[in-house]
Amino acid sequence: MVKNLKGISFKKCEVLPSFFQNGSKEFHNLRLLDLTKASPNTVEIFIQGQNLSNLRWLCLQKCTIQKLPSNLFNCCHLQVLHLTECKFLQLVFDIFNHDLNDICVKRKELCTSIGKLNSLLELSLAGCSNLQELPTSVGQLSALQNLNLSRCWRLQELPTSIGQLSALQTLELNNCSSLRKLPTSIGQLNALQNLHLSWCSSLQKLPTSIGQLNALQNLHLSGCASLQELPTSIGQLITLQNLDLNNCSSLQQLPTSIGQLSTLQNLHLLFCSRLQELPTSISQLNVFQKLALYNCSSLQKLPTSIDQLNALI
Repeated sequence: MVKNLKGISFKKCEVLPSFFQNGSKEFHNLRLLDLTKASPNTVEIFIQGQNLSNLRWLCLQKCTIQKLPSNLFNCCHLQVLHLTECKFLQLVFDIFNHDLNDICVKRKELCTSIGKLNSLLELSLAGCSNLQELPTSVGQLSALQNLNLSRCWRLQELPTSIGQLSALQTLELNNCSSLRKLPTSIGQLNALQNLHLSWCSSLQKLPTSIGQLNALQNLHLSGCASLQELPTSIGQLITLQNLDLNNCSSLQQLPTSIGQLSTLQNLHLLFCSRLQELPTSISQLNVFQKLALYNCSSLQKLPTSIDQLNALI
């Protein structure tokens, strides 16, 4: 029966059942192992004592382990590893020589060897509140499609090498309150479809190169209280469908080039208290469906050409 097991959960397990402590078991078919909040002793004894050569998914979320069991070297097919909120973990990436598809980890910094994970599809470091920087080697993750750095409050900037992520589709930087700018190289992300920058309260401006994001569909800037203007190049975003500027309390105007956003469907400007006017070019948005202007207290009037927005709901 043991040989046929495909999934085991030892959530919040302080002490392993005796069956799993008495020698090695041949878990050849085990694909999923959940050790969320398990004690360090449980993690060490189970992983170190078993044959987990075909393990695909391992969750060690909220474990108080200081290091990963050396037996993980043998998990040559491991694809998903969750290390979210492993606050005491001292060594992560340097022990791996194989490919992973998903890593969630809580660290102050990342080992440079992360660049060796050539098959990594998703990297989530959300909530890593002590993370201050990313290594340059992150640009070597040529297969990476999703990068989540939300709630990394101490992160001040991204490495220039971020522009090398040619497969990146989604970049999440929500609530990165110390982030002041984006590197110019971000314009090289030709596959980027979603850029989330909500509540990046220290972000003062966007690089002109953002207009080079030819695949971008969603741009979220809600709560960017220090953002005073958008670059003229934003009009070059030929695939942009949704632009969220809610709570951008320092934003005073929109560039005339916004009228060039031929695919724009939704524009959110709620609580943009300093916004004084909308450009007349907004009437050129042929597929424009929704305009949200609630609580724009400095906005005195709308352009007369707004009645040309035939698709407006």
